[in-house]
Order: sequence, then C-alpha cells, then structure tokens
Amino acid sequence: MSLKFQETTLDNGLKIIGEHNPQAQSAAAGYFVNTGARDETSDVAGVSHFLEHMMFKGTARRTPEDINREFDELGANYNAYTSEERTVYYGAVLPERGEKLLDLLTDMMRPSLRQSDFDIEKNVILEEIAMYEDKPNFRVFEIGNERFYNGHPLGNSILGSTDSIKTLEREQMQAYFEKRYAPNNMLLTLAGNYDWDVVLNQVTGLTQDWQPSETTRTYPDLKSQDGVQSLNDKTLARVHTALFAPGVSAQDDLRYAAAILASCIGDSSGSRLYWSLIDKGLADSASLSHDSADGVGSFVGYVSSAPENFEKVLAIYKEVLLEVEENGLDSEEWARAQRKLATSLTLRGETPFGRLMSLGASYLYNKDYQSVQDVISAVFNTSLDEATKVLANKPFSKLYTLSMRPE
Repeated sequence: MSLKFQETTLDNGLKIIGEHNPQAQSAAAGYFVNTGARDETSDVAGVSHFLEHMMFKGTARRTPEDINREFDELGANYNAYTSEERTVYYGAVLPERGEKLLDLLTDMMRPSLRQSDFDIEKNVILEEIAMYEDKPNFRVFEIGNERFYNGHPLGNSILGSTDSIKTLEREQMQAYFEKRYAPNNMLLTLAGNYDWDVVLNQVTGLTQDWQPSETTRTYPDLKSQDGVQSLNDKTLARVHTALFAPGVSAQDDLRYAAAILASCIGDSSGSRLYWSLIDKGLADSASLSHDSADGVGSFVGYVSSAPENFEKVLAIYKEVLLEVEENGLDSEEWARAQRKLATSLTLRGETPFGRLMSLGASYLYNKDYQSVQDVISAVFNTSLDEATKVLANKPFSKLYTLSMRPE
C-alpha cells in the first residue's frame, strides 16, 4: 500500500494534514478543534459541548435542515464529539463526494449562532444532562473524575451542570467560539482517497476570511486525590465503582508501556481482573485502561458488582493492582497484550474513517506523523522494562476510588 503523508499551514494558521491512500475506496475528513472542557472557566462550564450542538444549527449559507439533508445526500457517515481536550467534526464519503463533504464541514465551522437556536438547544442540553444523571455508571465517573483531578482542569465536566447551562448566555458562547475556534487552534485532517491540490485550493478559498487569535491552554501540576469514598443512592441495585491513579501524558515516551500495562491488568478478556473477578462470577464488569492526555495522564478503572460482594470485589481489585505494582508482569502476558493492541490498531486503521480519528488526535498532541505501522512497531518495541519504569512511580499506591452504593 502506497501511503503518503502531506501537511501544510495556511496563512491564517490553519494546519492541514493528510494520509493519502490512492487504493482506498473512501475519503474521510475532520476538523479537530483544540478545545474542550479543560479549556473552560467555571462561568461557561459545558460551553464546548453546547457549542458542538450549535455548529449543526445553520450558517450564512445553510439552514439546519440543509446541513442534515446534505450529509444524507452525500451518503456520509458523519458525527461530532466533545471531550476534555478537543471537539471534532467529521465525515466519510465515497471519493467523488469528498469535495462536497469538505465544503459542508468547512462552512459549519463558521456557524450563525442565532439566539432562537441557542434558546431551543439549551433545552436539549438540559435534557441530555438529566438523561445522563439517570445512569449511575456515568455519574460515578463524572463525580470521581472531578474529585481525583482535584482542581486540575481535566476534572471539568464535559456536559457542565444544570445551573451552568441555564445561566449561559449566547454572547458568552460567541466569545468562546471566536477565541477557541480560531484557525490557528484547529487542525483539518484527511485520510483515504482525496486530491491534495484540490483540497488546498478549496480550503484556502473557503477560509480566507478566518482570523487567527491568541489561544492558550493551561498546564498546572496534577495534585491528585487518593483514598476511598462512597455515595449512597437507594435507587440502585448494584454497586458502581470508578477507580483512578496517576499515569503518563500523551507526550511521554512511556505512554505505550502504560497502555499495554493497563491491558494486561484490565482488558475485557484474558486480563488479571477478568480471571480474578469476572470469570469467578464476583463482578459483571471489571476493567482498567490508561488515558494519556495533554501534559498529564491517568489509569482509569471500573467495577460493578452485587452489594453483597462489594467489599470482597473491591479488595480483590486492589490486590491485583498492588500485586502488579510490587512484582510486575511476566513476559508472556506482556506479549499477549502487545499482540491484542497491535490487532486493534490495525483493524481501526484499515479504513479512512477509522484512521482519521487516531491520525488527528495524535497530531494534536505531538505535532508529528506516525503511520499505523510506526505505531505498531512502537508497541512491539516497548519492553517490559518500560512497564517497570511506570510502576516505579507506585501509581496504584495513590489510588482513588469512588463507589455509588444502594444502601
């Protein structure tokens, strides 16, 4: 397969990257905006996610109905999402429709933000918050994340609160948009079968009026909370527990080791937590993953069990973590986790749509290009000694757990 990485920066600061695959049967494009919940102040909590909704509510050239209809007419697989660190708008189509997709996505990046749409969508957001508050496995992470990060902006809620959304004004959203959606804070990512020269000419023309802005992100030290806490909710039938421990950042050379380590401990099948808790029928879910973020990272775990098993389950979960922290892993389980991660990365990268997400997110963090093969090689070249370096910081001795219990 003849892949070619391409990149340029327009005069307005918009960065464009692409991984061209002439043999691909589709083309994918996405705008990665380097902003999310961690970039919000308390008076606009939830504005990034709210704004994501508003980007589909029309532009100077298109009504909301036009946007939805055109995506459907293109036969596009499309959507958007907001995280703590980025907001992404994306779509994938057949190659001959790539130019129209790019026109639509680029137009959406300069929305009308009408007051009438703002007022209607505010109710949609409030309903979404209420819906998620009915999901204990969401709430335990929402509350636990805030407490673990202990004032660090990565503890900010993506949805915001009912109060913050109710008091948010359209003018506050407009100001946030103008600052955070500046072209020099955005990355246009392409993957699959596209024409680079056509893309550059098209996007240069469509974005010629976009103005750059001074956009910053804060990087305070993480002073994470540890210990054990619980909340009671008599409506529950099971105990839901979220677990957090300090990890490594997306820029850290040990990020691959941390990901493989977490897989060994808490992958959905064949991991230590699986055999210790799920296989024995003590818990219906028990997992651990590693989240490498901008400048900081964390191990994130979850376990769900019947109330009568809770104390035993949590004790076993912690025993598994501390056993690994104290004695490490064996080479065979490390090799198995490497192979599983490599397979997952390969499957995700086989389509332009799947490749788009990892390509854009990785570039935002490290400003360099890694092919799928580069990443797989990095995974297989990550030694067990590097996991030992991660464990040397005693992350699981600084564990924070939050349980939601029916008592």
